[in-house]
Amino acid sequence: MHSHHDHGRHCRFHSARGGRGSAEFGRGDLGRGEDFRGGGGRRMFESGQLRLVLLRLLEDQPRHGYDFIREIETRTGGAYAPSPGVIYPTLTLLDDLGHIAEARAEGTRRLFTITDEGRAHLEQHRAEAEAATARLSALGAERERVDGGPVRRAIHNLREVLHQRLAAEGVDKQTLFDVAAIIDEAAGRIERL
Repeated sequence: MHSHHDHGRHCRFHSARGGRGSAEFGRGDLGRGEDFRGGGGRRMFESGQLRLVLLRLLEDQPRHGYDFIREIETRTGGAYAPSPGVIYPTLTLLDDLGHIAEARAEGTRRLFTITDEGRAHLEQHRAEAEAATARLSALGAERERVDGGPVRRAIHNLREVLHQRLAAEGVDKQTLFDVAAIIDEAAGRIERL
């Protein structure tokens, strides 16, 4: 049985910033810092939840590292895609914990499967795993609702107009207050829809 501190033997990923893991795992423990952000800068997963999401995805079928990235991006409608610097250290930790195993290699790509120990861990944390996985789908649904064609076009148009108007010479404080008031009024009207 492997412990959280037994990563040296199996660790196959080293960050470009030095050491195992990456800045997202910033507290020195590969399993603790899954503090990456989804749409709007919101925290996607609490500590340990990415591991549960990956186990949940492996429960459906064996996967390669890139498959996890693509599946999460698909479920969020493109709003969030974890980086390899997040996925691969988490896979290494799951391997160290005995929750996943390498099934067979297809060329240089490693295929992972969930182990019996991984299934037992997932079952113990089923509600949390399902909630974290559901959050991915909710983010995708929200993106589809909010990021529809007409809204996206209008937001882009507003951004361009603001940039052009506020970058012009001679913009005084009153103009800034007027622009802010217009945006606040529009926000209030949207809220009341």
